[in-house]
Amino acid sequence: MNPRRISKPIQIGRVTVGGGAPIVVQSMTKTDTRDVKSTIGQIRELEDCGCELVRMAVPDMEAAQAISAIKKGVSLPVIADIHFDHRLALKALKAGCDGLRLNPGNISQREKVKAVAYAARERNVPIRIGVNAGSLPKPKNPKSGIAERMVEAAMQQVRLLESFDFDLIKVSLKAFDVPTTIEAYQSIAQKIPYPLHIGITEAGPPHTGIIRSTVGISTLLWLGIGDTIRVSLTAHPREEVIAGYEILKSLNLRQRGPVLVSCPSCGRAEVDIVELAREVEEELLKIDKPIKVAVMGCVVNGPGEAKDADIGIACGKGRAILFKKGKKLRTIEEKDFVVALMREVERF
Repeated sequence: MNPRRISKPIQIGRVTVGGGAPIVVQSMTKTDTRDVKSTIGQIRELEDCGCELVRMAVPDMEAAQAISAIKKGVSLPVIADIHFDHRLALKALKAGCDGLRLNPGNISQREKVKAVAYAARERNVPIRIGVNAGSLPKPKNPKSGIAERMVEAAMQQVRLLESFDFDLIKVSLKAFDVPTTIEAYQSIAQKIPYPLHIGITEAGPPHTGIIRSTVGISTLLWLGIGDTIRVSLTAHPREEVIAGYEILKSLNLRQRGPVLVSCPSCGRAEVDIVELAREVEEELLKIDKPIKVAVMGCVVNGPGEAKDADIGIACGKGRAILFKKGKKLRTIEEKDFVVALMREVERF
């Protein structure tokens, strides 16, 4: 893995982004921001599963004003997602948002950006320049590729904010196409000192979206690029957070919650290892401490993998061996597999 790119740290509420701070997992609410109760409820759900920053859509003044009430009911830093009308950003700032996202594809006029930059600087609120491949401004060169156009749009906005003596900046350049996204981030990472938020936009439902997002995000992280991540899924945002942490855990970049090692099952298995792994995975979602748990289905790799875990189970016909830190604890009956395993996990 390449050394992580060094970026200028910024503060979004209580969360430090960049400058060597841990890579931050964030998500976005999918409620109507004007519905304060529902939005607070969803943000609390996100916090429970480890989300560290949350973005909210701000389509009108009522939504911008709602930020004030939402902030009173949550502890996560909230970021206002602004498009088209810079006055929504000004209203969101007055309502107490901890961060802004501006899209240079639809807010780029100098005086409008200036007004937002001055108001944000006064409150020490960072701005994310959020470039999307689907909403790019007109390029200087019509023959430019999408990645080049994304970088151009971001750089124009960066220079504009800098001209107002504003440097609390974070940048993202997202596309659905993974190679385009990687190319854009590799390019801009060499041009600016600011932290980068990475992700693949509109990746799709979990079955395919997690794969597409993982390929893109993991590649960038392996290259040392990325300070915050979001796995964009057509699903409850809780799924985005869980997937984000799994990506970070797979690269040994952060540890939150259990790691489940389970065999894929085959004709040698004498128990329903697929159902057993599903039940254990569901139980492990309730735990936020790092622990490695193995659920193995036969004698080929089972005992070895189970021994390598903090807590492990190696199954045979109707019975299984329960391991802790490589040592056999006892043999358990099939009816007790999940209960016995989880009891040891909780003790650990």
